[in-house]
Amino acid sequence: MENEALLERFQTLVKEKNYRELSVYLDDQLITDIAELIHEEPDDAGIIINNLSIGRAAAAFRILDFPVQEDVIRSLTPAKVAELMNELPADDRTAFLEELPSEVVKELIKLLDPEERRITLSLLGYKENSVGRIMTPDYIAVREEWTVKQVLDYIREHGKDSETIDVIYVIDEKGILLDDFRIREFLLVSPDTVVHTLMDDRFVSLHANDDQEEAIQVFRMENRVALPVVDDNGVLLGIVTIDDMLWIANEEHTEDIQKIGGTEALDEPYLDMPLLRLVKKRVGWLVVLFIGEMLTATAMGFFEDEIAKAVVLALFVPLIISSGGNSGSQASTLIIQAMALGEITVTDWWRVMRREIISGILLGSILGLIGFIRILLWNSLFHTYGEHTVLIGATVGISLIGVVLWGTLSGSMLPLILKKCGADPATSSAPFVATLVDVTGLLIYFTVAYSLMRGILL
Repeated sequence: MENEALLERFQTLVKEKNYRELSVYLDDQLITDIAELIHEEPDDAGIIINNLSIGRAAAAFRILDFPVQEDVIRSLTPAKVAELMNELPADDRTAFLEELPSEVVKELIKLLDPEERRITLSLLGYKENSVGRIMTPDYIAVREEWTVKQVLDYIREHGKDSETIDVIYVIDEKGILLDDFRIREFLLVSPDTVVHTLMDDRFVSLHANDDQEEAIQVFRMENRVALPVVDDNGVLLGIVTIDDMLWIANEEHTEDIQKIGGTEALDEPYLDMPLLRLVKKRVGWLVVLFIGEMLTATAMGFFEDEIAKAVVLALFVPLIISSGGNSGSQASTLIIQAMALGEITVTDWWRVMRREIISGILLGSILGLIGFIRILLWNSLFHTYGEHTVLIGATVGISLIGVVLWGTLSGSMLPLILKKCGADPATSSAPFVATLVDVTGLLIYFTVAYSLMRGILL
């Protein structure tokens, strides 16, 4: 732990059972240090939470990883759990509850105050991974007929209960969103100014059923700290803040990286996941890839006669299939990342294909030339390939162009095809693309070899 002084002082006060001084000491620490202390001393998590003021306890709890949050809840009394659950912001409480088994959620919801229970049930009613699940109903909304003075007075009275006061929302009597303002726009005008004279009706909002990944792109494009969430009728339901988006973006990025590596998303920290469950997450793709690689043996068996006549062809099989697999993995990773950042969409498929065709030909030509030169050089030094060295080199060089081109096309198009079909593009992982290109690369290699060597070596 970086803050060794905090850890030592905590252990001393707990050993002395001096909980009054412990409460004062913990309340003076940074929230991030408190969270680190809980990670360092998981068996004492209940003591830490119990000796924090409830507001700081909730602030620390909300930034803990889910498995740690579970451990904390188990260590608290029902009364303390109720106090903590009611203090948590609605969006953080919902994010925690949606990870729990349904029977546990039912018990925890019973501990909430009526109003907090209503809000939580409302948020849990939205589909998983929707914006509605992460929005908070704690925001500042004003009326267009108010003056700036009335707005500022209202903020002073109710701002402490809001998730943020950086952005103020204007609604009508039906709750329909009319506009939004950064608070500085109210601070820089006369107090007698009427709100509607400042309105330009230009605002960006999210729909409660929008996907969270789409919301990340909106935040990135609009450079906002908070965005309003509305229903089909334009009624303001809540807001989503940038801290929630950063959390979601980190989770999505982690999940994509794991899928690109050829495994299912782990959903919890690596060291906290039971070994058998970790194996289960990994074995599915490994079996699929293993079966796919069996087709490589099948393809080689199909060309068994050609290999028997020209054994030298078998020497370059690893070179051919690895080059195609590497180029496909490169393309797949680049396209998945570009899609995650919103740089390309499914409608850009032709532009992507055109670029990858040119890239594949250039990359394949470079590798093919290197392979051709290597074969000639090796033969001049060791006389390895006999009198048909140039023909063998040409076969390898041309095959590399074809295989690398096919690899880049497969790697770039597969994520777009999956996205078009409604699947996660990240499932077109690098190992999957490499396996696909391995099999087809052999077909390209031996087809080129048969075409060039027929009547000579074959």
